[in-house]
Amino acid sequence: MSYHRIVAKFGTRLLTSGTEHLDLQVMSSLVDQIAQLHRQRKEIIIVSSGAIAAGREKLAGISERKNTQFKQVLASIGQSHLMSTYEQLFNRYDIPVAQALLTKADMSDRAGYLNARNTLLALIELGIICVVNENDVVALDEIEELKFGDNDNLSAMVANLVDADLLILLTDIGGLYTDDPKYNPEAQLIRRVDKIDSKIEHLASKTANRQGTGGMVTKIEAARLATSSGVSVIIADGRQPQAVIRISNGEDVGTFFPPQTSKMESKKRWLLSGLASKGKVIVDEGAEIAIKEQNKSLLPAGILEVKGDFQRGDILDIHDEQGRQIGCGVSNYSSADLAIIKGTHSDQILTLLGHNYGDEVIHRNNMVVV
Repeated sequence: MSYHRIVAKFGTRLLTSGTEHLDLQVMSSLVDQIAQLHRQRKEIIIVSSGAIAAGREKLAGISERKNTQFKQVLASIGQSHLMSTYEQLFNRYDIPVAQALLTKADMSDRAGYLNARNTLLALIELGIICVVNENDVVALDEIEELKFGDNDNLSAMVANLVDADLLILLTDIGGLYTDDPKYNPEAQLIRRVDKIDSKIEHLASKTANRQGTGGMVTKIEAARLATSSGVSVIIADGRQPQAVIRISNGEDVGTFFPPQTSKMESKKRWLLSGLASKGKVIVDEGAEIAIKEQNKSLLPAGILEVKGDFQRGDILDIHDEQGRQIGCGVSNYSSADLAIIKGTHSDQILTLLGHNYGDEVIHRNNMVVV
């Protein structure tokens, strides 16, 4: 199987080769592989660890403190060093790079989720490689609800966010083993995991990483999250020659976790659950036909009535004039905005509101039809 949209997560131990500084040879090899895929018009997002290690390298002459604030200082210094390194390496291939720093709060807030999704998809469309990391400067350890805890889980969230085909978790170990291969030479690589159960979780705990915030346990957590969203996952050793290329081409590398559902089924369950619905729009017959028969987005011109108090990024139910639900989706506009632009043409949005979040009230990519 060949994959098109890929999220590749590079772990700290891979990027540093287990040392206290970034390994430029390893990073150069990874960037070269990403550049090859970019030339093949594959869509890549990088989730990169290594900021704290990069900061530690920059402050090598200062004695390290064990508190959270010092780690945030290291991350703050290291982020610029890490991104500068990526930028220099990608410049060799004339590929522009961008950075996105995210926190769990960004994903929990629907408007923030929608903003992040739209930005990342726009970067992909423009052919820009985005390097994503957790914003450790504001994501405090003490405020657990604002923190992903590690970049493995962040990468799974990003894969879900952009509807990726594949999440690659690259580290310095070949995948999930029957035991820790660093201490047991007879440990066997598990090539495929069809279901993540207590047995798999137990095996992961045996191969816990001793550096970085992740380890095999968090990789299994990330694999569970991503596969339940319809994303394939592979855990592999990023030091293997052309590992990213071979994986993207469907070669048998590392441990493979197949998706537990299709991406559409996952989105449909989430949207149709009704648990997150914050409002309702009543649409005319023309909009109903466009949505149900022509696979079109919902435009303001087709909206007759707006019900509920909701914000941009909230989920809305879509009903026909008889009150039947025909679909649901993520709104690009608040209820206050929709009360003003309903029934009007999209080219009037900017004039009426003073801002414009797009021609569509609900884009087809963020909609499910009943």
